[in-house]
Amino acid sequence: MMAFPAFESVGVAKINSTKVSKNLVCIGNSFGFHGPNFFPKDAGNFIAIPPALLPLKNHLKNCTLFSNLDHGVKGGHYAVHSFLSGVKQSQASSMPNGNLSLDQRAAEVLGSKTRFPSLVIGSENGLHGGCQMSWTRSGVRVPPIEGPRELFRKLYLQDDQKDQKIFRQKFDLKKSILDATLEDAKGLSKQLSGRDKDKLDEYFTSIREVEMKIHQREKWQSIKKPKPSIDEPINKNLVEDIPALYQLIGLALETDSTRIASFEMAGAQFKTGLLGLKNGYHAYSHHGKKQENIDALLTLEQYQTECFAKFLDQLAKTKSVEGKSLLEETTILFGSGMGNGNSHTNSDLPILLAGNGYQTGRHEILPSKKSRRVPLSNLYLSLLQNMGVEDDSFAHSNGTLTI
Repeated sequence: MMAFPAFESVGVAKINSTKVSKNLVCIGNSFGFHGPNFFPKDAGNFIAIPPALLPLKNHLKNCTLFSNLDHGVKGGHYAVHSFLSGVKQSQASSMPNGNLSLDQRAAEVLGSKTRFPSLVIGSENGLHGGCQMSWTRSGVRVPPIEGPRELFRKLYLQDDQKDQKIFRQKFDLKKSILDATLEDAKGLSKQLSGRDKDKLDEYFTSIREVEMKIHQREKWQSIKKPKPSIDEPINKNLVEDIPALYQLIGLALETDSTRIASFEMAGAQFKTGLLGLKNGYHAYSHHGKKQENIDALLTLEQYQTECFAKFLDQLAKTKSVEGKSLLEETTILFGSGMGNGNSHTNSDLPILLAGNGYQTGRHEILPSKKSRRVPLSNLYLSLLQNMGVEDDSFAHSNGTLTI
């Protein structure tokens, strides 16, 4: 393969390859953002800040915003789940790695360094199935941690000796079941056709994923969890819980309990009345170009970017063991698998990156012509490589986004 030289007319952000990113945080919502409120009209430095991004004005110098990136999928609400994978679940069987999501690929390589390979946070019960951002390579959705109380307990509550004994018994039992299952499967493989052997390989992949999780849990069972620096929060509702969930994600990174986290805000769970609105988030996303609906949608979007800005504040103020801020060590992806909620399209996704490697302070408008469009998977491949993952492809990528 030969790479094109750098062209001045193609303004693509360069990843700072001298700084390997230690952490990855992926934030998404299920209804997208209203384009005119989210994207500046012009490429380059942020001069006129669009209204949805105003709460982020103090952080935009540490961000890069991309226009014209998507996965080329269709399906509206039924394709939002491809946000981090680039692949619809119905098409996963045709892909070498299924619909493996960005966060879970990073967790496969880097997850063994921390107690939790990744933290997946979101609502279990939402429009079209709730949180569906994170997927394993065998096509299994990673179930989310639903509220701040559950996340707090996962991060900080110690297992007593009785629980540890029960866990070890379960661990030994599961290990013996897996051993027996694998032995039977290996004997069966000699009798199978080529197609059935492919199915068996998928089965082996699922077994290996279970094995890795069991060994990971066993490894950390005897190591004490960190002491909490905050009191246990109470679950309220998604709108009021967002700041607490962000705070706990930041604390998980600070204590090195995990280096990979994803958080999806399923819009149907928003209690819009708490923000002074009468209708639901879904209804406002189908604004019908009515200004009163667009104004209400902006209220919902600004609340999300305001909470996100406070999360970036937290990371910027928190020092890691290396003496750097967590913001310097973390790449944060903020966006959605929905491009235009009003017309149910999954093109031109809202994609904003903050933190390590993307502190450009620019809006990058990529080619919009179909023949020159850049797959969003190219950016994801660049993110993985910037974390030290030595992959040469991801989903539908045809290269990286670096020049």
